[in-house]
Amino acid sequence: MAEAIPDAAVVAVLRPFVRAARPVLAGLRDADPFGLRARPVPEAEADRALHDKLLDGLAKVKVPGTARWASMDVEERCRWWVYRVGRVTTIAAAVPGLGGALARSLPVSSTVGAAGQGLLLVAIAGEHGVVDENEVIALLGHILFERDLTPRKVDEKADAAADARAEELTGDLHDDDGRSTARRVATAVWRMGRALYSVEDELDKRPHGRFYHEAIGLLPGIGAVGKYFGEWSGLKRASKQAHRRLAARP
Repeated sequence: MAEAIPDAAVVAVLRPFVRAARPVLAGLRDADPFGLRARPVPEAEADRALHDKLLDGLAKVKVPGTARWASMDVEERCRWWVYRVGRVTTIAAAVPGLGGALARSLPVSSTVGAAGQGLLLVAIAGEHGVVDENEVIALLGHILFERDLTPRKVDEKADAAADARAEELTGDLHDDDGRSTARRVATAVWRMGRALYSVEDELDKRPHGRFYHEAIGLLPGIGAVGKYFGEWSGLKRASKQAHRRLAARP
């Protein structure tokens, strides 16, 4: 039987992951080029110019930076992140070449699925106002690996090493204009999944889909469909677990 992975090793994997997750999640957010963040949603239609009406319509869209987003409660925002992260992980798994050599040597659903759940948990923690790194690491450890981790403050050397590793995971996330593209974000997701795969024996503990998703995933021809819906189901389960745990905080 394989030797158990110590908690310290799991924390060492999760710390740079959490640091890399923040810029990747920022890349998943929509920009606010029209100043929609400060634009209120009008209560009634008035004699307004066409461009004002167009901006009013955009301000009602449920994306970060809009008045509609500001009116959503925490649970609604977390649900938005489930679908946002789910879409990009689907792209990462489906588009050939995004994973490079990693895609040829690692199982797609496990690698991308684990990264997606980790990203989602960091996003949900943020929506609950949890920004302390050690607390976020403990959340990921509890839901992804069923471990009660107690991360401690790292020294200067370990802190620098975690920063360097996080930069490796995010990689070339931005283009020449400083913007994140879907392709660059999806490639970063692959690298982050590979980081979690270094504790491969623990990944079976993360939330998965229903038993019938797994059964469909074994069928020739339509197996990918089962894995797809299984990962979506796993994301939703991870979200619910995180929401319950964070809502119960003192």
